[in-house]
Amino acid sequence: MSKSVIITCAVTGGIHTPTMSKHLPITPDQIAAESIAAAEAGASIIHLHARDPETGRPTPDPKVFMQFLPVIKNHCDAVINVSTGGGLGMTLEQRLEAALVTRPEMASLNAGSINFGIFPLLQKHKEWQHDWEPEFLDMTRDFVFKNTFKDIEYTLRELGETHGTRFEFECYDLGHLYNLAYFVDKGLIKPPFFIQMIYGILGGVGADPDNMTHMHSIAKKLFGDSFEWSVLAAGRNQMSFATQSAIMGGNVRVGLEDNLYIGAGQLAASNAEQVKKIRRIVEELGLKVATPDEARERLGLKGKDQVGF
Repeated sequence: MSKSVIITCAVTGGIHTPTMSKHLPITPDQIAAESIAAAEAGASIIHLHARDPETGRPTPDPKVFMQFLPVIKNHCDAVINVSTGGGLGMTLEQRLEAALVTRPEMASLNAGSINFGIFPLLQKHKEWQHDWEPEFLDMTRDFVFKNTFKDIEYTLRELGETHGTRFEFECYDLGHLYNLAYFVDKGLIKPPFFIQMIYGILGGVGADPDNMTHMHSIAKKLFGDSFEWSVLAAGRNQMSFATQSAIMGGNVRVGLEDNLYIGAGQLAASNAEQVKKIRRIVEELGLKVATPDEARERLGLKGKDQVGF
């Protein structure tokens, strides 16, 4: 518990749809403003997806990313993390397109394939702003989020080795830690690396505190002290899991990508509201919140002057 806590904020994601919350940032201006506010509230890493500004549908288009990435970079010092998860149903080539063009300090990298079911969200609304929304959710009844060994190796080489981008390795299940260990053994992942343990996605590991304890224990056996770790939990488990992670010496992730609420039945008005809440919790635990430069040093990042935007 001697380390400061790195707060990541995932501001929009590719799962929630516009009907679910009027506060979900959609346009490049909204994404930029939400990101800057989250950084000012205490987030040292901003995890980013892009959306079609007309429909709110996730888009891989680098031109859309380039409408907000330079704005964020120029108005705050946060580490910018470009998603390679993209939107469900995108090809690997689409998912990587923006990161390969923008060459960010960090990018997410999904550490294995899973069933990724968000179709239960269909039950929450009877009317939708856009026709694509219910279709997008329903298709996940028969969907595998594909991240094969070939996919992972391609991303590590093309984005990591070629452009010096480091990764937020997203682990949705225990086996994903062993996938990472395979690439560590091959020398394609070098310390310090950043593991994001994800709980509560239908198809991945459940949001049970025992699962967090076990996954952290296995990570320690596999990687020793060569990694940093963080936790996100989907939906109502967001803050409790983040709190447990901080207590255990880990880092935390919040944001409207992972949870649209700030409390029971109360939509979060902004990403910054969630960042402020977890920052207050972290500081009341007697811990410090990491600055962006502290995060860069601990994660071995190349620096904001080395990116392509």
